[in-house]
Amino acid sequence: MAVTLEEAPRLGWILVKALLRFTFMVANNLVAIPSYICYLILLQPLRVLDSKRFWCIEGIMYKWLLGMVASWGWHAGYTVVEWGEDVKSISKDEAVMLVNHQSTGDVCTLMMCLQDKGLVVAQMMWLMDHIFKYTNFGIVSLIHGDFFIRQGKSHRDQQLVLLKKHLENNYRSRDRKWIVLFPEGGFLRKRRETSQAFAKKNNLPFLTHVTLPRVGATQIILSALVARQENGSPAGGDAKELESKSKGLQWIIDTTIAYPKGELLDIQTWILGYRKPTVTHVHYRIFPIKDVPLETDDLTNWLYQRFIEKEDLLAHFYETGAFPPPKGHKEAVSREMTLSNAWIFFIQSFAFLSGYMWYSIIQYFYHCLF
Repeated sequence: MAVTLEEAPRLGWILVKALLRFTFMVANNLVAIPSYICYLILLQPLRVLDSKRFWCIEGIMYKWLLGMVASWGWHAGYTVVEWGEDVKSISKDEAVMLVNHQSTGDVCTLMMCLQDKGLVVAQMMWLMDHIFKYTNFGIVSLIHGDFFIRQGKSHRDQQLVLLKKHLENNYRSRDRKWIVLFPEGGFLRKRRETSQAFAKKNNLPFLTHVTLPRVGATQIILSALVARQENGSPAGGDAKELESKSKGLQWIIDTTIAYPKGELLDIQTWILGYRKPTVTHVHYRIFPIKDVPLETDDLTNWLYQRFIEKEDLLAHFYETGAFPPPKGHKEAVSREMTLSNAWIFFIQSFAFLSGYMWYSIIQYFYHCLF
């Protein structure tokens, strides 16, 4: 479509702004990620002497890195409104987030909306597609202890074994609290047709806004992390008892991400900021682990039910622009999530100053040696 003279200045400014944002993002990565690595190399003696303190410091720096990614969207006007239960109240407990997956922007959205939930981001473990291992952020995720999972039937059994070992070796030893999991196993647009065919074959509901989840990774996580009582039943808390002292995984957070009019945000938009400001909506429901069945068939049915309910939530959202109210309430209450500009300025400044410091140190030793 031809560009008119009236539109040319606006499109030109969008292009210039996108190039400036991309340049800043590259510079941000070039200083922040190497600085993160250098600090952790310097702190290796602490890892030997006091592992818990080491991973605490690493988690804080990890949160700052994710905060930088969140700030790119925040400054472009891509904000988040939250609905449903307040997950901040369980931020100190162990929990699994089950999230619907529509685009690469889902990860950025979670990076943003979880920034104000205490140390959740610092103590979080992500389960993500193995392709992310080869991105600029892959080295950070590897150090932090995130798990990269390969999709496909040929890899499925092996990946579940590797996930179990990964949780045993990295979850509690690094003081992790939350796990982010996308049970659908891929983007909606890629899996919808296959999921609908499976649903038709097995007399399951026909879903359009989500796909039927896969149970394997969820079952491995629950079997590895849920503390058992003497009678074998899961030890979990009650949603009203926020000071729960039970150990192990205590909550399942059913998380639903919705984009207005179904217009998805992707990582390219998040970085370049060429779309108009938009609000992404995130809905939470909290389930005590004691209410979640652990046997394969029962857990599968439980997960299916959650995603069938997600379908209804999203259908209502796309029709009305809001999520439905919880039972017993006349209307749903939303909360705007905000980032502190002063805090963003601090972590960006720290990253660039650290980058300059480490560059000077490396340059000094290089000249001394050569």
